[in-house]
Amino acid sequence: MAETLISPGILAREIDRSQVSAQPVTVGAAIIGPTVKGPVELPTLVSSYTDYVNKFGDVLVSGSDTYSYFTSIAAYNYFNNGGDSLLVARVVSGSYTSAASTAISASSNATAFSLKTISKGIIMNSSGALDSAGALVSGSSNNIRWEIVNPNTSSGTFDLLIRRGDDITNSKIVLEQFTGLSLDPKSTNYVSKVVGDYVYNYNSSTNQIEVTGSFRNNSSYVYVDSVSLLTPDYLDNNGAAKNQYTSSIPVAASGSFTGATGDVKGGANFWNNINNSGNTQGLIAANYSNMVNLLANKDDYRFNILITPGLIDGFANHTSTVSTIISNTQQRGDNIFVLDPVGYASSYTSVVGQAASRDTSYVAEYWPWCQILDPGTGKNVWVPASTMIIGVYAYNDSVAEPWFAPAGINRGGLGTVIRVEQKLNQSTRDTLYNGKVNPIATFPGQGIVVYGQKTLQQKPSALDRVNVRRLLIALKSYISQVANTLVFEQNTIATRNIFLSQVNPYLSSVQQRQGLYAFKVVMDDINNTADVIDRNQLIGQIYVQPTKTAEFIYLDFIVTPTGATFPA
Repeated sequence: MAETLISPGILAREIDRSQVSAQPVTVGAAIIGPTVKGPVELPTLVSSYTDYVNKFGDVLVSGSDTYSYFTSIAAYNYFNNGGDSLLVARVVSGSYTSAASTAISASSNATAFSLKTISKGIIMNSSGALDSAGALVSGSSNNIRWEIVNPNTSSGTFDLLIRRGDDITNSKIVLEQFTGLSLDPKSTNYVSKVVGDYVYNYNSSTNQIEVTGSFRNNSSYVYVDSVSLLTPDYLDNNGAAKNQYTSSIPVAASGSFTGATGDVKGGANFWNNINNSGNTQGLIAANYSNMVNLLANKDDYRFNILITPGLIDGFANHTSTVSTIISNTQQRGDNIFVLDPVGYASSYTSVVGQAASRDTSYVAEYWPWCQILDPGTGKNVWVPASTMIIGVYAYNDSVAEPWFAPAGINRGGLGTVIRVEQKLNQSTRDTLYNGKVNPIATFPGQGIVVYGQKTLQQKPSALDRVNVRRLLIALKSYISQVANTLVFEQNTIATRNIFLSQVNPYLSSVQQRQGLYAFKVVMDDINNTADVIDRNQLIGQIYVQPTKTAEFIYLDFIVTPTGATFPA
């Protein structure tokens, strides 16, 4: 009931106009592909290339051979060009298990607790043997080891260090440090609570990730597998460990992780090794299915660019998986899938022919392959275009807007590319662009440049350009967030005005930032009739005129006779 004043006085009232408008979702890119290490069947967010290397490794070292991974190269290009967040979905072959810690013992020689690596695969193993300097004999930067320091019998606490596998005892490379840990389940510093004990497993029947454990993982490298010495009376009334339990505190020691199974073999031509079943890589297109299905749900994972370097649309064994990704991308409606059309050393006619088999504005193709210096191996390697394009999109969004074309001299330069697999002349570029494939061209004095921005939509319309498709993605993202706040609100003029008061200024802002020529939003009695309202519906119509890019510039040089008058 509204309050009113009957006699003179003061009535203090509150009017809340502080509602925060929805903001465009700021998300990064996603990569589905094999990595050296890392969580399996758990898409993981990384915030930098260093973070990526720590969680997923850079290149696979197998004996005396070193093999590149497209995934790591793509991640490097993304972050090196202004990308801020990246979702990595690791693809594996066969059965993978985690490595377990050697016994973390108490002073009573009983096992106090044990750890397992979040990463799966034998890359995480190490023998535990030390050289004279205190480094692991078989350790590498991709291995890890644990260390217990500062055990305190009076408080019943200890510290846990997670160290890099190739460090030296007197020159530790500490990856993570957890201090003041306890084995008491009632303590706020209970080891499982601080480090985490979640285990993630993919359920193929439900297409969901199932979680077991009680405490979210705060470590990026390990989780607590078990705690052996538990008691409800670990601490006395003063918070000190009872004498009879001080012997259960872990002793100062360090150790390795062993016992994991599963690994991906390398290959001299990585892309070709994913071609068919039974290859030396041990990885086939079908191995992508779980990750592809997981990333189909935009309620769980959001991103604006997706690449799958290594999956080639021109390979028969990849066709089904690629088709599923395209279908998922269209249903999500919130990202561009950058698809590699053919393998290395293919003709441009086969590229165009392959592109003609797809018809969607949510997919873009680029060609040819590029040679770059692999930051992990220091060698020159050939990579599909998608590993470079993810960096172009990142740079475009960092210096401009999503509705600007990620192409051309200003935003499409590929400064790290040494050379392209085929140098394209004007005629070849014309054929490619007419066939919906975006050329990667070489220009004297200007370098190697992405010189196209078409989608695979076959019908001519505004949406056959990447910048317009990405504009619509951005508009839908923001306006859908606004509309979501109105679900279950009263279907009245007041509710409509809330919508209009947020959407109109946003579209005006997009127009000022060169995304639109014009727009109009209709949400009134014309499109919300009594019949519509009775169906519990609220209809809004957003008319937009997207800005177009100047891709074809005609310069007419007109020579006139002396004394001629120039046009006004």
